[in-house]
Amino acid sequence: MNPHDVMPQTVKRAIDFIDFYIVENEKTARKFIKSINPEKIQANLKISTLNKHTEITEHYTLISPCLNGINMGIMSEAGCPGVADPGAAIVKMAHEKGIQVIPLVGPSSILLAMMSSGMNGQSFAFNGYLPIDKAEKKSTLKNFEKLSFDKNQSQIFIETPYRNNKLLEDILQALQPNTELCIATDITLPSEYIKTMRVADWKKTKVDLHNRPTIFIIHKM
Repeated sequence: MNPHDVMPQTVKRAIDFIDFYIVENEKTARKFIKSINPEKIQANLKISTLNKHTEITEHYTLISPCLNGINMGIMSEAGCPGVADPGAAIVKMAHEKGIQVIPLVGPSSILLAMMSSGMNGQSFAFNGYLPIDKAEKKSTLKNFEKLSFDKNQSQIFIETPYRNNKLLEDILQALQPNTELCIATDITLPSEYIKTMRVADWKKTKVDLHNRPTIFIIHKM
């Protein structure tokens, strides 16, 4: 999908004048910037990497251009910096240092999945990744199911894409037949697939989620 289809003009205007970036992945960040502004000179870009391997002690260095009056942008692989994203740590530091923070709208897969699920948009929780251990995962899923019923709160979670099919199997084994499950895959891509059904109905449905970015949402009424 063309980035211009999912990005507002404010993002393009920001990329037009910002040359300093903090990103999760430099290669994909440069590709994205080029897709938004092909005329931008890549050699002029000053890009620093922030991911799960970045030490907290490096955060001050990452943000130092801002302290010298230079505009910086934070770019997330998740589509929405600071939401299920390591960029939140830099934003927190910016506030502590008195730096103005301006949020720009990006296609957050979490919010887009919630919007399209038909579940409770008034009360929902993003829980990140589930435990890898099978017993712990089953227990966590059952706890989410109980929490959704007790609080009428939709429970959102994700998995590493190559483990999606296994997670779906575990979900269908652990949850009760009438619990609602939304699977939102490849959001904003041509292969986008979003569907909400009862667990009992998902057991009759074949879907291949292998290596496809997917959001899972459950709700027990």
